[in-house]
Parts: sequence; C-alpha cells; structure tokens
Amino acid sequence: MNLVLIVQLLWSLCLACQDIFSLRNNRDLHAPDFLLFFVIIDWVMVILMFSGFRASASVTIFFMKDMNFCAEYRRLDCSQFTLSVTLAFFTWLLQAASSFSGFWLLISFF
Repeated sequence: MNLVLIVQLLWSLCLACQDIFSLRNNRDLHAPDFLLFFVIIDWVMVILMFSGFRASASVTIFFMKDMNFCAEYRRLDCSQFTLSVTLAFFTWLLQAASSFSGFWLLISFF
C-alpha cells in the first residue's frame, strides 16, 4: 500500500508540473493524445490503489477478527489500522472519480 501511494504521489507531482508548464507556455492539455496517456496512467493507478486498499483491508480484518491480535496485544492500536484503511478507501474513491472524469473528457473528443 505504501508503494502504491508513493507512486501516486509521484504521478500527481508529475501532473502538477505538467500543468504549471502548460500554463506558463500557453499549451493546451486537451489534445487527445495527451489525454489518452493521462487516462491510461490514471486507470492503472486506480487499479493499483484498489488492490493496495483491498490488501490492507484484508490484513486489518485478519488481525482484528480472525486472529484477535487486538485483544491479545494491547499495544497494537487497531483503530489506527481501520483509520488507515478508511483513508485509503477515500483516496481510491477520489482517484476513481478523477479517472472517470478524464475518461468522459476523452470520449467527448471522439
């Protein structure tokens, strides 16, 4: 999950730099070839984030429900695990919404 979120951070930083460059040089980012590249990478990122989120959720459920680690080991803060999975879900949800909006923008060109 950490690797996926680091890759997501780098991808978002790359997109922000591309936006700043295009604003400074008056370039249009709504060209179909640029947009197709962005949409493909966004979909790959959504799939990676979903798989990371689901893996984290399954490990959290395994710790909390199946093995009862939270009851046996009091020093584990299980609420932090659930908060992390919840925030990862919201991150995936926002990224999926962004990917769908990019996809609809791409479809509007054809």
